[in-house]
Amino acid sequence: MQAAITLGLALAATPHNPHAPLEQRTVSLAMAKALADAALASCRAIDRDAVVAIVDRGGNLVVLQRGDQVGPHNTRAAERKAFTALSTKTSTASLAERAASDPGSRNLTSVAELLLLGGGLPIRHGEETIGGIGVAGSGSSASDDHCARAALEQVAG
Repeated sequence: MQAAITLGLALAATPHNPHAPLEQRTVSLAMAKALADAALASCRAIDRDAVVAIVDRGGNLVVLQRGDQVGPHNTRAAERKAFTALSTKTSTASLAERAASDPGSRNLTSVAELLLLGGGLPIRHGEETIGGIGVAGSGSSASDDHCARAALEQVAG
């Protein structure tokens, strides 16, 4: 048993070893809560209500907050926007524009897990995508996008 533990420590200590574990950042619960709170506050500042979903780098839901006046279908929409932004590493508004204008990108609309409506943004730490934020139900894709961007600017800087 001791040999296995020693071997494990040796692998972790050599970062250039292809068998060593990866070190990756992801969205923390505290960060996800702060982003959701900031997005909802941003929506309220423009007299809107919304649902906010935050996913980690693996696409797992970390936080979901739903305003009191939002339709139930928006919960799934917010999750899908967050997942789409994470998965594609780009804003969902940009993907929607590209799918509408570029014939080669229209296949994006056929991937059931993706939602090509504004309001989804990747969460980055430097150049690394560590999660996604999705906002839905604020009345338009533009206002959903506004609330998500404001949250990222406030919390992630």
